[in-house]
Amino acid sequence: MRRCLSALGLTFAIGIAGFLGAAPQSARADVVARINLSTQQMVVYVDGRARYGWDVSTARRGYVTPVGSYRPTRMHRMWYSRKYDMAPMPNSVFFRGGYAIHGTPHVRSLGRPASHGCVRLAPENARTLYQLIAARGMNNTRVVITR
Repeated sequence: MRRCLSALGLTFAIGIAGFLGAAPQSARADVVARINLSTQQMVVYVDGRARYGWDVSTARRGYVTPVGSYRPTRMHRMWYSRKYDMAPMPNSVFFRGGYAIHGTPHVRSLGRPASHGCVRLAPENARTLYQLIAARGMNNTRVVITR
């Protein structure tokens, strides 16, 4: 489910107070993807302004999504997980070892923990993020994951 902010600064109502406004100074970059594990939400900032807000799925019980601030290390339009039975990971943005933000066909699980540790997005949202990072550059992107 894609929610987009207008350039006019219209209200962005997805019930995640505290994520809106300018990106924090410690995470300055052209693109900042802020993932909150408690709310299972991602807000994407572009040039310091909140532009997208999406439901995500992160690690379910028994698995971990790492907390911290990262730069993407590699990107693949399509990746297949060798660790998890060659599961498809479209529009993958890897940020720490084998951890990535990527699209999933399991959209009914978005909004709650369901992954092995990756950050899952609806396919169209993963594509949007992938294209944004490809255009702006991995060196100009931050992935920030908080509890």
